[in-house]
Amino acid sequence: MALEKEIKEQLAGYLELLEQDIVLKVSVASDENSNKLAEFVTEIAAMSPKIHMEKENLAKTPSFSVERVNEDMGIVFAGIPLGHEFTSFVLAILQVSGRSPKVDEKIISQIKKISGTFHFESYVSLTCHNCPDVVQALNIMSILNPNISHTMIEGGMFKDEVEAKNIMAVPTVFVNGEPFGNGRMTIEQIVTKIAGAVDASEFEDKKPFDVLVIGGGPAGASAAIYAARKGIRTGIVAETFGGQVLETLGIENVIGTKYTEGPKLMAQVEEHVNEYDVDVMKSIRVASLTKNEQVEVTLENGAVLTSKTAIISTGARWRNIGVPGESEFKNKGVAYCPHCDGPLFEGKKVAVVGGGNSGIEAAIDLAGIVKHVTVLEFMPELKADQVLQKRLYSLPNVTVLKNVQTKEITGDSKVNGVTYVDRETNEETHIDVEGVFILIGLAPNTEWLEGTVERTKMGEIIVDKHGATNVPGVFAAGDCTDSAYKQIIISMGSGATAALGAFDYMIRN
Repeated sequence: MALEKEIKEQLAGYLELLEQDIVLKVSVASDENSNKLAEFVTEIAAMSPKIHMEKENLAKTPSFSVERVNEDMGIVFAGIPLGHEFTSFVLAILQVSGRSPKVDEKIISQIKKISGTFHFESYVSLTCHNCPDVVQALNIMSILNPNISHTMIEGGMFKDEVEAKNIMAVPTVFVNGEPFGNGRMTIEQIVTKIAGAVDASEFEDKKPFDVLVIGGGPAGASAAIYAARKGIRTGIVAETFGGQVLETLGIENVIGTKYTEGPKLMAQVEEHVNEYDVDVMKSIRVASLTKNEQVEVTLENGAVLTSKTAIISTGARWRNIGVPGESEFKNKGVAYCPHCDGPLFEGKKVAVVGGGNSGIEAAIDLAGIVKHVTVLEFMPELKADQVLQKRLYSLPNVTVLKNVQTKEITGDSKVNGVTYVDRETNEETHIDVEGVFILIGLAPNTEWLEGTVERTKMGEIIVDKHGATNVPGVFAAGDCTDSAYKQIIISMGSGATAALGAFDYMIRN
């Protein structure tokens, strides 16, 4: 398969950055996929005198490893890393050649200290925008620690293996042959899962903050930047940096940016935060918040951080429908990301629960991949924009069921159907589907605040025009609040508002 001209031009620039010679060891047979992979690697090798190609018998065929001369780096691509994985491939060859990965020194130190043998396998699809984070993290770990190795497996090229392992969501990661995790994972989360949580003693020397931001999405990042620009001591504590935006593929409504994608946007935002003197603490979960003389934030590892003010920006997550079968079959046919998991349902029947913009966009997206889509909407009418509804109704393989309540998701080892009730007639119907995509909006991540700040019955934190909660010195911003609209640009604005509100509070108190 010949690389497109644009990709070759882009790659040529990167290849000039190679520091040492590298070897691509190729394991192929005589089948069509092997021929494609061999052609891909041959074309790459011809682009730089620092890239050499050898034949090898690897554990998977077709596949190729990325190694230094006479040094196995533990990185294998089983499949052709194009689409969203092209960046993973480029970074792998650059890092194997000697370029340092852009990872915090603390994480590098943690990775190098990991003992024991860990062979990771990550199953991905090339349309999955969550997969590269996991692939790149595991590749970095393989380069830094000789006890760690990683094989990326492209699901479309290894369909039988995907079926045999009942993989119905990507990325799906195995370690030493055992299930390890599903979905987006940061390098910090993977290291924590292997090496354990950051010890509370790491936080003993933290001086009190002026502003402590809880949450690393667009609201939290914006709040941190605005606070740091005031020259005050600022910290962010977050389980992951990026928040819900990392699940968003195409973004066309950030003013001044015609098009971007969630992971790319939040990588730029994180880079922006790092330009300032902000103490960023990642892979850390907060357990509780109390207001005494100062705001005290207790972490799940038992450490306590103190601050004059706090800004809660913990965002939201996909809302569950709460029916039997939903949690049991999560990642076994129950899914929340059509972009990531849609390709795994190619040629199959699926259902989409939700008739808002996200649900109808998912149905339109899936209709181009799957055999048939059934949309289940609770209300008598769809809530999506008319332009989306018009497109939906033009598709021949979509059925729309309105005024129905999803009652149960059925299955054995994986989903085999969904039961719904007609809300007008109470008639119960079961349909055969192999996947159920749930897109019914967001739920705020605020359960940990029970009894602390005032919230709506939906759990959203109530804030005033300054971003202040009912607790003096405690502010909130973004999708975890009662803001009328949940949009990236609104979250960023509310983060700035909360930071300015917190600064104003400090100079007056």
